[in-house]
Amino acid sequence: MNETTVTLVGNVATAVEYRETPTGGVARFRFAVTARRWDRERGTWSDGNTSFYTVSAWRSLGANLAASVSVGEPLLVHGRLRVREDERDGQRKTFVDIDALAVGHDLARGTTAFRRAARAESRHEAGAGHETESYAPFGAGVGTTRSGPAAPGGAPPRGDAKAAGDDPWRTEPNQLVTAP
Repeated sequence: MNETTVTLVGNVATAVEYRETPTGGVARFRFAVTARRWDRERGTWSDGNTSFYTVSAWRSLGANLAASVSVGEPLLVHGRLRVREDERDGQRKTFVDIDALAVGHDLARGTTAFRRAARAESRHEAGAGHETESYAPFGAGVGTTRSGPAAPGGAPPRGDAKAAGDDPWRTEPNQLVTAP
């Protein structure tokens, strides 16, 4: 099946909501995209219409997104486009959703510091005959500089080398911190 994938550049319009589901965690938020055009007559940039999208991110992407993104931050969202129609209050409405495949901060508009999600130890599944690896969500085992609620799964205080797997690049003196 052919699916339409899109890449959008815009701003987070609502707080990220994270929920655990039977098929894995999901994060959802509204995303605002405003076209900007150069007005030759005035010699300035002007805003065009704003389009709003509901973005959903599943499993580890959703957990990492919930721990990393706040309202107003500029993002790039790449994902599958879903258009649906629904009837509400006797009127037919069209909704545009994005099932995110990748999300990142827009580095043309600011800086960010990437921290790799902590990798949980391999575990051997009984009777499976092979080992599987599981991944902890962003912040699990790694300190965080974000304010607000903790990352899904919790996060220890900064500089906790034991929780960070004794990785010297994740200890306090070596972590990259950006100025506000």
